[in-house]
Amino acid sequence: MTIQKQGFRAGHAGGGDWESIAARCIEQLGPTGNATLGFVYATDLLADSFDRIVEKLKDATGIADWVGTIGFGVCVGGKEYFNTAAMAVLVGEVPEDSYRILPPIVRPGESLPEEIRAWAERRRPVLGVVHGDPRNQYLPAIIDSLCDDTECFLVGGLTASRGAFSQVAGGIVEGGLSGVLLAEDVGVATGLSQGCTPIGEVHDVTRAQDNVLYELNGRPALDVFKEDIGEVLARNLERVGGYIHAALPIAGSDTADYLVRNVMGIDPNNGWLSIGERLNAGDKILFVRRDGPSAFVDLERMLGDVTGRAGEAASAGLYYSCVARGPNMFSRDDQEMTAVAEAVGEEVPVVGFYANGEISNNRLYGYTGVLALIL
Repeated sequence: MTIQKQGFRAGHAGGGDWESIAARCIEQLGPTGNATLGFVYATDLLADSFDRIVEKLKDATGIADWVGTIGFGVCVGGKEYFNTAAMAVLVGEVPEDSYRILPPIVRPGESLPEEIRAWAERRRPVLGVVHGDPRNQYLPAIIDSLCDDTECFLVGGLTASRGAFSQVAGGIVEGGLSGVLLAEDVGVATGLSQGCTPIGEVHDVTRAQDNVLYELNGRPALDVFKEDIGEVLARNLERVGGYIHAALPIAGSDTADYLVRNVMGIDPNNGWLSIGERLNAGDKILFVRRDGPSAFVDLERMLGDVTGRAGEAASAGLYYSCVARGPNMFSRDDQEMTAVAEAVGEEVPVVGFYANGEISNNRLYGYTGVLALIL
């Protein structure tokens, strides 16, 4: 069934070879009319055919400008595809002077092409939809640099693949951050949903080196950790893996926002912890648990906020979720995307993918869901 509203339409298919999947998506899209911009996401079982998929989409639709990437799963309103060859596409009518394809940026501070820089100064982009290569160690700094250069809000995710790490930004690219910038006349509403819940107070880092926490609040870090997680878990620390995480509060956030990082190791003899982030004395940290019920409550909160701001104006949506969410977090298949479809309206086409890290504003998150509605 074709999902379409106000110049945007989506298609999706799973199962079979890349040609049959692409053909079904193209059939669902139908006549693309004046569409100028397309988004395409494919599961990594199609990674080696992604270049051919993009060429087929271009030939069949007449749309030259495509952006997208590979994920462990792909999604469309009400449906999630995991562990199967699948793809989801969205096409829409965006005025040609209201967007620019962003070629890959592979190092922080790398200059934007002059044509894009001049366009950004003239058209003041409000939203960048971007896809990052997780093999690039400079991605956080690249994201910061792009925000500084364009002053736009970034949403998107990192490629997740057991094969090729392809992105499309006009043509097939890889290695950096790429996507599309949307000008200020394109209305947007965005939101972020955390997949974790705080279980204790915010603590002061009083001694640390690199990613090893020695002391919190002037006490051994492991003692503070055990108090937060409770007696049952503290007696069997092997159970905290994948369930308890560290979180770094974002200074100045008016929504108590935080960045989640994995607990990488525990040294019970010395009372130390290691986490997936470098820390210094004076930083703040708290501990959070990851579970489906709490994540779903926060998802509904975020959806209510974004759709409340968008009203009836949403024409299409993009959704980026962590590979650890979807059926890996919630109680049944399709629960996450069913909630998205019910909130934004089943007639509003929404597509996206399950990423190896999510991008919202100028930050790289984990275990989150990021929604962007195009108005």
